[in-house]
Amino acid sequence: MQDTAPLPLICLLGPTAVGKTAFAFALAEHFPVHLISVDAAQIYRGMNIGTAKPDAATLARYPHALIDILEPEEVYSAAQFCRDAQTQIALAHQQGKIPVLVGGTMLYFLALFEGLADLPASTADSRAAIEAQFAADNGKTLYADLEQRDPITAAQISPNDRQRLIRFSELMLLTGQTPQQLFAAQEKLAPAWQTLAIGFNCERSLLHERIALRLQDMLAQGFIEEVAALRARPQLTSESVSMRSVGYRQFWAHLAGECSQAQALEAAIIATRQLAKRQITWMNNRLQAAIPLQIHNPLQSGCTAALLKQVEAFLSQ
Repeated sequence: MQDTAPLPLICLLGPTAVGKTAFAFALAEHFPVHLISVDAAQIYRGMNIGTAKPDAATLARYPHALIDILEPEEVYSAAQFCRDAQTQIALAHQQGKIPVLVGGTMLYFLALFEGLADLPASTADSRAAIEAQFAADNGKTLYADLEQRDPITAAQISPNDRQRLIRFSELMLLTGQTPQQLFAAQEKLAPAWQTLAIGFNCERSLLHERIALRLQDMLAQGFIEEVAALRARPQLTSESVSMRSVGYRQFWAHLAGECSQAQALEAAIIATRQLAKRQITWMNNRLQAAIPLQIHNPLQSGCTAALLKQVEAFLSQ
């Protein structure tokens, strides 16, 4: 039996460009919060414009943990995120602050609340076999196989997500089970916190409009120059995990002479819409089961004020 009540934790999640960060800033103006980024791209230094990372002045006013913690040549995993997030949550509580997880990398949220399955490690033979299959047609056959055997998992990743597609295919090769079967068998973690989880979403056409405007604004801020600087780093390639991020992948191809700037922009808009769709799928299915979520439209009049009252009531429990 616990001697004390679980400590509070607030989660803000939703698709890209929906307005999560703006509400996190509103929270910071009203409560003593410790913001913790849940974004698999914002962890990288030098990837600022294309990840919609808050600028230096904004971060000085609203500090975030787990932003700018790695070089883009490095690789980060959900397991590493869990360790880092738990450290930051504990630090916030020690300092008398409220930890607030904010971001759109749904796998990280899921790993934190459900734990990670006890999965077999890669072997040299299994990884070589799967990578050879991926190279044969850029992963089309592997994705089709995943889609047939495990449509739920397939819907939650991009066909271009080389890292996860190879790993999921390797797991099926090693275990004979689908990722969904493996995840279902894992033990749920006992809840360590009293959690208020707020999901954000809005009308699809409006979200698509915001995505297009954000990408156009990124170009105006110098996104192409940012990608060019990253391409100049000798250890980075188009296959690096960081450079598979939406936007970076398309404009890397443009700078490599594979498409025009207009084509890269259109491809990035389409890819970002697809990312948002996957994020919403995760939020409405896997995450809704793991963390009871309340979905709100942050763009509706009065939403911010209503949510601030809800947070106040939650913290006074």
